[in-house]
Amino acid sequence: MNRLALGMALAALALVAGCSGTSSTAAAGEPAAGKPVPVVATTPQVADFVRNIGGGDVEVTQIIKPGVDPHDYEPTPADMRAIASARLVVENGVGLEKWLDGTIAAAGYSGPVVDASRGVTLRVEGGEPDPHIWHNPLNVKIMAAGIERGLAAADPSRAPAFARNLAAYDTALDRLDAENVAAYRTIPPARRKLVTNHDAFGYYVDRYRLEFVGSVIPSMDTSAELSARQLTDLVGTIRATGVRAIFTESSLPPKTAEAIAARAGVEVVASLYGDSLGPAGSPGATYLGAEEHNTRTIVSALAG
Repeated sequence: MNRLALGMALAALALVAGCSGTSSTAAAGEPAAGKPVPVVATTPQVADFVRNIGGGDVEVTQIIKPGVDPHDYEPTPADMRAIASARLVVENGVGLEKWLDGTIAAAGYSGPVVDASRGVTLRVEGGEPDPHIWHNPLNVKIMAAGIERGLAAADPSRAPAFARNLAAYDTALDRLDAENVAAYRTIPPARRKLVTNHDAFGYYVDRYRLEFVGSVIPSMDTSAELSARQLTDLVGTIRATGVRAIFTESSLPPKTAEAIAARAGVEVVASLYGDSLGPAGSPGATYLGAEEHNTRTIVSALAG
């Protein structure tokens, strides 16, 4: 039995022992008067969207902590207990949370699950859909609308508040997008070249008309590694295309990027918020802050 399966089995036993006293009202998922709606959100980005839309009417349990790589995450018994007592579970979708279905089953949760990716036009790379949909703020507007619908269905009495919060967040997302567009207008198209730790910024690249030259990890997942030939080819491509920097990500180690940058004669710029947000107090503690930081960082490096 692998570690994930063992953890699920242990958690399931704990849930049987610890949750048998749940009231019939809670089991039916009916609102508890005056109490926030308990919501489990998988990633830091999705949790931030839920907090913005739910406001004080939701209590969010965020499974993946800031700075943790979501591609390699393994759920804990605490995650399963949180899911078991939730009224709503919200996921990013597009296969980012490969562990979620099994975790929900082990937790015995039968309530609604909001797949925030529903309605987003997906880009496909190497035959696989790209799960990093949040790097385009216009996609986040679609994600936020789906979350608002899920919250309103979970507690209809608070639907007007959720709708007001969504409208305010939409305005902030439109402002972020407009500021990003304006920032990249200051960079000549020939200099808008990007090399990152891994292929996490495809939606950002498409939205703001950058040129993605390559990545240190040749995949949208973080488990792949460059072969010696691929490493040499990437160094050659960086030199030939005039790339100015390699951008590292907060949730990935920078050593390989630093080695490639040294061979290619370019600088390393640390660090973008790629797969995760930052801890409290950091520039990337929220989605809006993380994306603003990413744009400032990239534009500054490309401007030289």
